[in-house]
Amino acid sequence: MTFQHLSLASGKWNNLDLIEQMANIGSEVFRAISWRAKGDNETAKGAFIRALELFDLTVSDPSNRNRLKEILRARELFCDFFIGNNRYFQTDGQWQKYFSQFNYLVQKRRTG
Repeated sequence: MTFQHLSLASGKWNNLDLIEQMANIGSEVFRAISWRAKGDNETAKGAFIRALELFDLTVSDPSNRNRLKEILRARELFCDFFIGNNRYFQTDGQWQKYFSQFNYLVQKRRTG
């Protein structure tokens, strides 16, 4: 497998806690949604693939073994939303709201 996030795949990812990992996944999800809304499907596809890569790195992190259900469910739903039939009727706004929570927590930690 070829990783786009090489330094993260080499173990750096596991130094982040789950909140930081989810915030980073959210950044790629935001990019994918934004590029798709702009009609740039190739760039959106790249962001989608990077998001999946980060989901997979998060799943493979041993410190997340007790939280795999939510991580894998989020991955499955994002795939259904972005490239599937969107059978759960998800929206851009729902995804932005879900991942914004993680970004908020990371930002709050940094600013105190």
